[in-house]
Amino acid sequence: MKTIMLVDDSTTLLMSMKVILEKAGYAVETATGGDLALGKLKTMKPNLLITDLNMPGMDGITLIREVKKLPTCRFMPVLVMTTESQQSKRDEARGAGATGWLVKPVKPEELQAVLKKLLP
Repeated sequence: MKTIMLVDDSTTLLMSMKVILEKAGYAVETATGGDLALGKLKTMKPNLLITDLNMPGMDGITLIREVKKLPTCRFMPVLVMTTESQQSKRDEARGAGATGWLVKPVKPEELQAVLKKLLP
């Protein structure tokens, strides 16, 4: 079973996304911020990370940069899931190591299509 880590400061979004992903057959680990996610990633290696961009404390771009420094996570795909849609933010995320970009709200079937490509 593939494991996905979800990082978002909205507990409501985390809960709803977790339900969608678990129904699709994934194991899900959650974190309510970048710092918590980074701590968990030092002891586990999910197959994919999905992070919000705008969070208090460590934002999504900083989280991606820090995750890519971890030897066990250097090649792990990272999706940014955010309400932001500016090209400059997308470019910044890709420069930090993000694999893809999803704009909230994300439809479950759209998310699953992306996951099938990243986690064959």
